[in-house]
Amino acid sequence: MTILGQQFIGAEAVKGANGEIFGIDAASGSKLTPGFGGATKADLERACALAEAAFEPYRALPPEERALFLEAIADNIQAIGEELIERCMAESGLPRPRLEGERARTMGQLRLFAGVLRDGGFLDARIDPALPERKPLPRPDLRLNNVPLGPVAVFGASNFPLAFSVAGGDTASALAAGCPVIVKAHSAHPGTSELVGRAVQKAVKDRGLPEGTFSLLYDSGREIGQGLVADPRIRAVGFTGSRAGGTALMKIAAARPMPIPVYAEMSSINPVLLFPGALKARGEAIGKGFIASLTLGAGQFCTNPGLIIAIEGEGLDAFVRGATEAIAAAPAAVMLTPGIHRAYCEGTGKLRGHAAVELVGQGTEGGELRGQAAFFATSAENFLAHHDLQDEVFGASSLLVRCRDADEVAKVIAALEGQLTVALHMEAEDHAAAAKLLPKLERLAGRILVNGFGTGVEVAHAMVHGGPYPSTSDGRSTSVGSLAIQRFLRPVCYQDLPGALLPPALQDGNPLGLWRRIDGKLGQD
Repeated sequence: MTILGQQFIGAEAVKGANGEIFGIDAASGSKLTPGFGGATKADLERACALAEAAFEPYRALPPEERALFLEAIADNIQAIGEELIERCMAESGLPRPRLEGERARTMGQLRLFAGVLRDGGFLDARIDPALPERKPLPRPDLRLNNVPLGPVAVFGASNFPLAFSVAGGDTASALAAGCPVIVKAHSAHPGTSELVGRAVQKAVKDRGLPEGTFSLLYDSGREIGQGLVADPRIRAVGFTGSRAGGTALMKIAAARPMPIPVYAEMSSINPVLLFPGALKARGEAIGKGFIASLTLGAGQFCTNPGLIIAIEGEGLDAFVRGATEAIAAAPAAVMLTPGIHRAYCEGTGKLRGHAAVELVGQGTEGGELRGQAAFFATSAENFLAHHDLQDEVFGASSLLVRCRDADEVAKVIAALEGQLTVALHMEAEDHAAAAKLLPKLERLAGRILVNGFGTGVEVAHAMVHGGPYPSTSDGRSTSVGSLAIQRFLRPVCYQDLPGALLPPALQDGNPLGLWRRIDGKLGQD
């Protein structure tokens, strides 16, 4: 499969005419060919019109047909083979094992949602039969199921060129819900995006679906991305990126005559709480494990452990020893883009120059476009006095907050913004202290884990990858796991609708064989 510098507007493969975008070799900073033309306003209009035209026939497909479509996308991605991995390595600087794993995760997500469609539970079918004899008033026949929102705009992510991009989790869950998708490719990996986009487009054609089920656009600036969110035919947005980018899209969506939801994953420093018993038992080992998590993928994970909270003492000293020894051996790693590398250097530079912060340890120096790992420390008093110490530094940088006692730990937790994850390192003797904090941690983050670190998000039914603002724009949702489909659905109640007009999920006789809640009781009647 040859990369041609094309975008996909429905069934068409066209070269954009609005500026030019080049992939950048992450290790050298040199341009990769070919160039990609940005979409024009006419391209945007065409893609949105096709998506709107596709919505009704696509949403009307039986769940099995959508499941087969998702599986076809996964098979097509697999069939791209080595070309996908090599191009992705060049554009992202990520190593082969990481990208092979990410490709497997991408295909796994698509197949997971195929299973969700076959299960049918996402419809949440409910039936309250009519009670004509009820006094003082009869009850009408009431039936509910979930329906898709409409065309969805998905923004590719810089740090996951496969799993959170063209055919990533947002796209998979929206397509599963019955929503056509228009992807705005991330400019950091245009060649990777074209290869995956072609795989999706082929699945649309091979399955005989409406051509507007999928489109892929490039943006040489911000005009197309912003225009996509503002277009009245778009009914929801999936975004992974910076807080500035996410909040800008939220403002555009909120200012529309009919506001729409923006599911934005943005900023998180993922606190790690080290309890005294754990530090006493294995402080040095935890320190080494922390650095392994911190430096994984050059620290370019939204679940990177960017904040450590612990009470001073010998156990914490052992942790710091283990961490400083490990980080000293950590090589500087290639970062995703020159812009991300520049922002990382600026962020760590601010911490190095901050009067309330000390440098505890750092990795080896690297060449251009490589990020040097850094571990800093401050006191709880200073952390509480300087809100800017909560700012995310995207990369292998973390800050230790030294607390005098459990009360200071509680104050630091209370001062934190919303997070994707909170990690607790504990022994049995720490359970009572952890239990006191747990209600506060439930309000703070979408995932609470024990004796580990947040890097590594399992694609599973019980996973939550979301949290209170600013980690995400809506802490009631997740972008990973089967529950992600709910973002692109809404409930509709049908009152006294004739049986022939009811959706299959609500018809008498249960033609889809679903588990349904009938008069409040779950069953397969």
